[in-house]
Amino acid sequence: MWNPESFSSWNQSNMTGARDWTEVYEVVWWIQLVMGVLSVLGSSSIIVCLISQRLSRTPELQPLFQLSVADLLLAACWLVGAALFCLRCGLLNSLCYNLHILEQIFFMASFCFTLTCVWNLYQEIREKFNSCLSGHSVQVSNRMSTGAKTAAILSWLGPVLFMLPVFVVGNMNVCQTNSSQPYKCLLMHTDALYRTSHGHQLSASCSLLHTYRMVVFLATFLLTLISIIVLVAKARHFHVRAMASNGIVGPEQRAALRVLDQRVVLYPLVFVLCWGSAVALAFLRVAEPSTGHGWAAAGLYVAQALTSASQGFLNCLVYGWTSVHLRQVGLTALTRDTQTPLLQSQQTRSYKSLRAFC
Repeated sequence: MWNPESFSSWNQSNMTGARDWTEVYEVVWWIQLVMGVLSVLGSSSIIVCLISQRLSRTPELQPLFQLSVADLLLAACWLVGAALFCLRCGLLNSLCYNLHILEQIFFMASFCFTLTCVWNLYQEIREKFNSCLSGHSVQVSNRMSTGAKTAAILSWLGPVLFMLPVFVVGNMNVCQTNSSQPYKCLLMHTDALYRTSHGHQLSASCSLLHTYRMVVFLATFLLTLISIIVLVAKARHFHVRAMASNGIVGPEQRAALRVLDQRVVLYPLVFVLCWGSAVALAFLRVAEPSTGHGWAAAGLYVAQALTSASQGFLNCLVYGWTSVHLRQVGLTALTRDTQTPLLQSQQTRSYKSLRAFC
């Protein structure tokens, strides 16, 4: 467990008058530790569920599987950072610096896979609605398209390429010397909550790399957010048309579309909830890098620990809750009383088609 007395050497450097910021770091450490464990459990449960049901390679759920892998790796980095916070060793500088590079790779990959999940949900809603209009069943393929495979590769490769200069140039210029304070191992965008004239000043190259990391993070978030908003608006358009149609979309199809619509809205909400405070903190660091922002940064810092580290857990809740509702819709369609074998066979096919969305 973290002992504040072991950090007496840097405790004084984070105090201004009666303000002792080490208490904030300790609170963040506890939150990061708890939420990291919950995210590991949540993302692992999705991975195990999809693998056990042999659904991890299906085109509909492959992006969710990849998103869960990214969430798991990111949560593991949060836990490693929490463990490093308790240590005092000569390699702390390099470990914390490179750990944050790995974290940024994983959460940028999670941005890409969140966007891919929303795209797939939009495609499912559109195809489901069009199939109801045409009277033909949705053609489900068990193979990923070339475009989907390329998107998955780029979702991992893109963040690595963006962060490669930070890793190479940063280690060459020994930028990790500014990661000597224990709070540097916590989360991302971390720094002293206020600045002093005695604080270590970044070199020009290291300062440029730091700004580059913040700009890449903000640009990736904004591009992902704008794309998600467009897809959600289009998906909602099909959903509204389906709910307004009479006699074209059956009750089971309406219920399935309603749950899919909940997914296409909830995943972006989790995305914004998890990264909103981190975006605000990064914006403060870029807009006014010469100040520490005091309690404003402290509040965002704590909020970031509570939300960013919980992405895997919240995505697990969304997937689990909507999957239960979809299965309930399918079971209702299957167990409803029927008068003819033809109706019963039609409802069995309807149940099987609904299960494809789980």
